[in-house]
Amino acid sequence: MYDTILVPTDGSDPANRAVEHALALADRYDARVHALYCVETHRYGEPALSSTAIVLNQLEEQGQAMLEELGDRADNAGIECTWDICHGRPWEEALDAADELDADLVVIGYQGQSHSRAGKIGSVAERIVRSADRPVLTA
Repeated sequence: MYDTILVPTDGSDPANRAVEHALALADRYDARVHALYCVETHRYGEPALSSTAIVLNQLEEQGQAMLEELGDRADNAGIECTWDICHGRPWEEALDAADELDADLVVIGYQGQSHSRAGKIGSVAERIVRSADRPVLTA
């Protein structure tokens, strides 16, 4: 049913639930997982000043550590897992990655770290659900 599952993540609790679902589905369907962490450069701008570069580097390091842990978990479960770090708007980058990978499914947390409305779907998840041309599972 699924060969390639894309799981965009930001380390939030809902994103971690999405990772669990993606890994479980990959295990069940013998699919590979591709994890994506996006540094939201539109919030900070591209690094021109040293303080901006420091913040972006810290975000990249956090993302890399998170993705390496996810890769280790997948590897321990016998699931093929690749990952990328990108810069941009998370929903646009996720949709582009889904197209590039020809992902069969996108699994995403219903909210991210910057979401503040309890019980409501986050803007990134909403945009992906509305714009994707493939199935999307929110967790």
